[in-house]
Amino acid sequence: MAKRILVVGGAGYIGAHTAFALGRAGYDALVFDNLSTGRREFLRFGRHIIGDLADRGALDDLFSENAFDAVMHFASRINVGESVADPGKYYRANVADSLNLLEAVRDHGVKHFIFSSSAAVYGLPQGPLTEGHPFSPINPYGKTKAAVEWMLADFSAAYGLKYCALRYFNAAGAAPVASGAKIGEMHEPETHLIPLVLQAARKGESATVFGTDYSTPDGTCIRDYIHVCDLAEAHILAMQRLMSGEQSAAFNLGGGRGFSVREVIEAARRVTEINVAMREAPRRPGDPDTLVSVNAKARTELGWEPRYADLEYIVRTAWDWERERSRSLTFEQS
Repeated sequence: MAKRILVVGGAGYIGAHTAFALGRAGYDALVFDNLSTGRREFLRFGRHIIGDLADRGALDDLFSENAFDAVMHFASRINVGESVADPGKYYRANVADSLNLLEAVRDHGVKHFIFSSSAAVYGLPQGPLTEGHPFSPINPYGKTKAAVEWMLADFSAAYGLKYCALRYFNAAGAAPVASGAKIGEMHEPETHLIPLVLQAARKGESATVFGTDYSTPDGTCIRDYIHVCDLAEAHILAMQRLMSGEQSAAFNLGGGRGFSVREVIEAARRVTEINVAMREAPRRPGDPDTLVSVNAKARTELGWEPRYADLEYIVRTAWDWERERSRSLTFEQS
């Protein structure tokens, strides 16, 4: 009998890709999502239940009616700027709701938990970004992710919960068209560089570059982009690691290589064959010059190897998705 996995937030960008990967790997995925930011059209992989983590009764019903071998927790708010403007919303959604989920997991005897964390827990780099880098988040979003990691450590010590905290760098790309998944990045509002540049290309608009005076070779920020399908694979490997009896751990999930904003725009120009214009704007507060992962631990202990590390491939899959989404919107409006 296939192992049953609860995918909380499985109608979102990374959660949906992971639910798709779980199904292809032979697991029985059940998606739980309140659709506040997730997409109803992404509820195509395994069964699904519309529900809210704030509703403890709904969680008890969910766990009473299903025996789960593991829980993957993707549900959170992710807009850094919004977290600064409305921190209460972030502490309720990302911390209080996660506590509800953890208590339900504890009360119903689930022993394996995979958490969607973030490199935002590290804050401004004080050295190489290994998993041992101190936590020093600089915004409420990063602080909420750190808070859940601390809760996980405490639940592990008190109740024997085994967990993996997966610290993403910059998730990007989309499931290849040939996979038939028909899922990709859809945030409202969109704040991530690659989809913003591709939307600008499609609409004939300019792409905004925030800051051109950083201490980098071309003056723009450098970030580590990791394909969403590589993230999905890492979740399955982390789950399998726990099920094999290994102890709780945290892992960086990044490509281990950085690309500047200008390099991303140049890649988008090559892929789209559109000369996307750049509009320069002032720096955003708190943006460090460079954020690049050290991913050796995930490679060694998970046996994880990013398969789609080429920037142009990442951008191409995102562009294929952007065009498909645009065609769908045009059809719906016609």
